[in-house]
Amino acid sequence: MTASRAPRRRRSLALLLATALGPVLATGVLGASPAAAAPADDIRINEVVTTGSVNDSIELVNKGTAAVDISGWVLKDDNNSSSYKVAAGTTLAAGAFKAFDVHNAFGLGSADKARLYLPNGSTLVDSFTWSTHSAPSWSRCPDGTGAFAQAQLTLGAANSCGSGGGTPVAWPGSSGIATADASNVFGTDLSGLYQDGGVLWGAQNSGKLWRLLPDGSGGWTPDTASGWSSGKTLRFPGGTGSPDSEGVTVTSAGAAGGVFVSSERNGDASGTSRLSVLRYDVSGTGSTLTAGKEWNLTASLPAVGSNLGLEGITWVPDSALTAAGFKDESTGAAYDPAGYAAHTGGVFFVGVEGTGAVHGFVLQDSGSFTKVASISTGLAGVMEVQWEPQTSRLWVVCDDTCNGQHRTLKVNASGVFATTAVFNRPTGMSNLNNEGFAIAGAAECVGGSKPVYWSDDSNTGGHALRRGTVTC
Repeated sequence: MTASRAPRRRRSLALLLATALGPVLATGVLGASPAAAAPADDIRINEVVTTGSVNDSIELVNKGTAAVDISGWVLKDDNNSSSYKVAAGTTLAAGAFKAFDVHNAFGLGSADKARLYLPNGSTLVDSFTWSTHSAPSWSRCPDGTGAFAQAQLTLGAANSCGSGGGTPVAWPGSSGIATADASNVFGTDLSGLYQDGGVLWGAQNSGKLWRLLPDGSGGWTPDTASGWSSGKTLRFPGGTGSPDSEGVTVTSAGAAGGVFVSSERNGDASGTSRLSVLRYDVSGTGSTLTAGKEWNLTASLPAVGSNLGLEGITWVPDSALTAAGFKDESTGAAYDPAGYAAHTGGVFFVGVEGTGAVHGFVLQDSGSFTKVASISTGLAGVMEVQWEPQTSRLWVVCDDTCNGQHRTLKVNASGVFATTAVFNRPTGMSNLNNEGFAIAGAAECVGGSKPVYWSDDSNTGGHALRRGTVTC
């Protein structure tokens, strides 16, 4: 009897161990197989923010080559009793970044830790310890593999790693600057600009959209027809609320396809971020425009102060992105427009003031959206984003915070946008609070130069618009 029972007990013990440890082995604990352990090993803490313009945040990066489901993973500080659980359905594509606002779960102190655990809450995946507050960010350089160091804040995008994107050079155009509006037409808060042929669209923070026409002297004046003479008041869908409108753009369909405005909050609830893109039908004659569609991107972007959200916006056609070999952050593969339902035939790139990052979104007609790019600009803040089709490059603009610096970015050999040039503001322009920047089309190129325009949020000297040139 003893001889016959022993084998059965051994088999039962093996079965018991397999049953008990199967889930553990599957998550890479106790020497799981390389194939099982690899996905967890690919996820790393990449950036930590403990103070400044955004809430306490921890960014994760997937440094591997395959998407990883991080549903239920746990973030902790140095206190085991406080934790933040990643929401169900959260996946990090290969090479993707995602920031988590943890301030409601725990605070990150001046001497603290950020720790990442598997869903069991006890298996440590990665950790970072510091002894002083971020200023403004603790960033891993290179992303996912290097050591942590103080760097610019780039939550949700690649770390700047102190490079700054290159040495600034002189403005690539005339140094001369002239006013481009009559005195005190707009007052303060004129922000985003976009030139669509013979029309210059302007977004004002107070929830107003302007349609401007050439004034015959190289500047712009409000359209006096169809109720545009004092600009039109903007409303969220349903006719309520006052969007803090910061940026404006149109697609290849022009204004007939709708004018798209980026907004960082509802002015009627100014203490709360509402990072939205709104589409307006501008064909009517009324004095108020109600958005026909809103894409609320707040949950897909790093948490920022309510007045540090979406600033610039621009639209880039799918054809330009596919021709450049653009990589889709959400899939880790080449961008394929056919993989998305009906949309505008392009990607909207939005700039976030509080993080200095630019993010690309496919905005579907249904109201759904997908983030396909996160771009570190190396700037302390982004106030404007413009696509220049003739050169296939993005312009990103900072205001007086960065001494009026401009940067250009193009899709590189890896399929991501990277800085190609850093420009100082024209020497003829003071360090103004320029929040808008617009570039004329190729048709206006004369003698190798074409016009560009800036909007000064502060209305310095009674003028909100200024003009200069850039080489074609």
